[in-house]
Amino acid sequence: MSFTKYLPVAARVLMGLLFVVTGLNGFLNFMPQPPMPEAVTAFLGALKNTGYMLPLIMGTQLMVGVLLVAGVGVPLALALIAPVIVNIVALHAFLEPSGLGLAVVVLALELYLAWAYRSAFAAMLNMRAKPS
Repeated sequence: MSFTKYLPVAARVLMGLLFVVTGLNGFLNFMPQPPMPEAVTAFLGALKNTGYMLPLIMGTQLMVGVLLVAGVGVPLALALIAPVIVNIVALHAFLEPSGLGLAVVVLALELYLAWAYRSAFAAMLNMRAKPS
């Protein structure tokens, strides 16, 4: 039995658990927050001040995490979380470089899983798709 057979499952569960924890933390605040640079505080404050954006992001993370852990709707979960991951990487690349390592790991998991489930994305990437 090949070890590589289990890599997509391990990547899916790892990424799913990460998003379950971070999504729950967005609602329950059980993980302490280290001091953040002023630009990050301003950015997160702006998201919070909308009244809906942070709960939407945290709810998306939680929902995607549950789907990934359960192994249900994985391609949909990957598509939903992609813009969140882009913003996580951008935030750490431009505003808070100390978290860039974990952000890159999450991006790598996303890209690996998108490749592993690539057949599910074939229709979405059809540039000449027509309505049915």
